[in-house]
Amino acid sequence: MSQTIYGYARVSTRSQYEDRQMLSLNSQFEILPKNIFVDKQSGSHFERPAYMRLLKKLQKGDLLVICSLDRLGRNYQEIQEQWRHLTHKLMIDIVVLDMPLLDTRGRRDLLGTLISDLVLQLLSFMAQNERENIHQRQSEGIRAARLRGVKFGRPTKFLAGDRARAQIIQEWLAHRITAAQAGAALGVSTRTLYRWLDKGILIPSNKQLK
Repeated sequence: MSQTIYGYARVSTRSQYEDRQMLSLNSQFEILPKNIFVDKQSGSHFERPAYMRLLKKLQKGDLLVICSLDRLGRNYQEIQEQWRHLTHKLMIDIVVLDMPLLDTRGRRDLLGTLISDLVLQLLSFMAQNERENIHQRQSEGIRAARLRGVKFGRPTKFLAGDRARAQIIQEWLAHRITAAQAGAALGVSTRTLYRWLDKGILIPSNKQLK
């Protein structure tokens, strides 16, 4: 049975972050465009129509390539459930590009499966903790900014005259995207984002962002 290679990406911002994932997916594997599935929804609702279509396409022995483990779920439990569904029920292989240990190819024996499962449990737990720490830092930064009198409201409060960038900041402050995603979309580092937030300068002028 021939193996089909699929790629999956989940993005919460505009094309810049999506393009990075596309480059990563094709950096090691030649994936046909029709076999790359992308979900662009963001927010608290974790609806993933493209992922659901992908699940219907996957056949035993196929290979799924993802950039990072958190593409499979929002938390430890969801990641575990999806991993088991993909590897045990659908019996496909998975390659997680930023975690080389999570490569199930050639690990169908008992020991290989045990090692992959143990590594998965550890890394998915770490991924969830990192997201929770990021959210905590965001919340603390927002509370500190409010104590200094910084107002949160319409997009023009964040960046006058640039609704697209203002929307990105709103998504980040609402915890719908990560600081890394917001920074990538704005072309700045996460450290810069937190520095702006800490100083009450949520967004600099358009000139600074260019």
